[in-house]
Amino acid sequence: MCLKFGRITSIVISSSALAKQVLQTHDQFFSHRTIPDAVRAHDHDRFGMAWIPVSTPRWRKLRRLCSHHLFSARALDANQNLRQNKVRELLSDVEKSVEAGEAVDIGRAAFRTSLNLLSTTFFSVDFAGSSSSDIAREIKETVWRIMEEVGKPNVADYFPLLKWIDPQGIRRRTNVRTQKLVYLFDRVIDERLRVREVMKSGYTEDKDMLDTLINMTSDEDDREDHFDRTKIQHLLLDLFTAGTDTTSSTLEWSLAELLKAPEIMSKARAELEQVIGKGNQVNESDITRLPYLQAIIKETLRLHPPTPLLLPRKAGADVEILEYIIPKGAQVLINVWAIGRDPSIWDNPKKFRPERFIESNIDVGGGHFELTPFGGGRRICPGLPLAMRMLHLMLGSLLHSFDWKLGDGVGPDDLNMEDKFGLTLQMAQPLLVIHMSTM
Repeated sequence: MCLKFGRITSIVISSSALAKQVLQTHDQFFSHRTIPDAVRAHDHDRFGMAWIPVSTPRWRKLRRLCSHHLFSARALDANQNLRQNKVRELLSDVEKSVEAGEAVDIGRAAFRTSLNLLSTTFFSVDFAGSSSSDIAREIKETVWRIMEEVGKPNVADYFPLLKWIDPQGIRRRTNVRTQKLVYLFDRVIDERLRVREVMKSGYTEDKDMLDTLINMTSDEDDREDHFDRTKIQHLLLDLFTAGTDTTSSTLEWSLAELLKAPEIMSKARAELEQVIGKGNQVNESDITRLPYLQAIIKETLRLHPPTPLLLPRKAGADVEILEYIIPKGAQVLINVWAIGRDPSIWDNPKKFRPERFIESNIDVGGGHFELTPFGGGRRICPGLPLAMRMLHLMLGSLLHSFDWKLGDGVGPDDLNMEDKFGLTLQMAQPLLVIHMSTM
């Protein structure tokens, strides 16, 4: 589909064959970005890894940092106990609500767990604290509002002269919300610098990822694009917004789909009981032995991709794709939401049916273009390995530990499955559920 609005030509790709051409065959021509005006808030377009050109030393350095230090198999294995502890805290919080007879807001609980995991990994501190803390709620609201503004149609994106006016106030509001997160990061960075200065030689410099980033700011071997405090702020913005929102929303959609299909939930719980054993906790090492759980996550990502149009790409040259010419400068959007519901690919595409992935080699790693919720090519989401570990661990633990039901007399057919669209896709109404402990 080709759309022309203002100065921008937009090509919407809704075919897996065309998606492969963009994300793999001609990736070098489509790795550029069109920059939404909202992203220019706090100069994030100049420093955010998701937006800067892939040809720059800055992008390569950030990507190398993610692949070698943050999301490599070795780094993730080293932090496995940390993730297990955070999931145990999630289960403990849920257990307390069982005792109090309270319903659980799954999206909020998952967000809090993801936030605490990231903040502990980076800063050795829980941002959200306990389940009763309002900090997680405030950060979740801030992150969603940023995603909403970035994904909102903005007339300034199509008529460049209007960027100076910001007629809808989108950049101004995004800037205010971004500054909230930056202020939070700055407080932690300032305190760490103070502690390092006080302790000097007595300080252990490999305490967490913040120490790694701070140490990189004094690295004199790479003067071409020196890593400084500003780049730390923007890297944290990328990781905390994407890493918390997408994981929590996908978990919420997963449980919602299971509550609408009790027979599928029963089958998942039976697999968990057989493999893990009643009374035992789910570990990351168990995931490979839980094919039905893996299929549930894939099926959720097919129907509810976290970023339904991915991030916008831009053609760096005139490119011919399957007899179509995509002109230089055109904005290219990959509609993974539509591809995931394409009846020419998927049998009964609107039905939640994890069995379609049993005995299938399709995965979300960017090599199967009928299922690319995290993108592909050199712009594929760098946090994909962590997201998949967390999704399986959290969903598996919640299913194995509790018997979930809908509250207030709501039946499976009555569950509101409407979504709200921003840059990411969330449930329009929070998923509130009740439960009984099974462990």
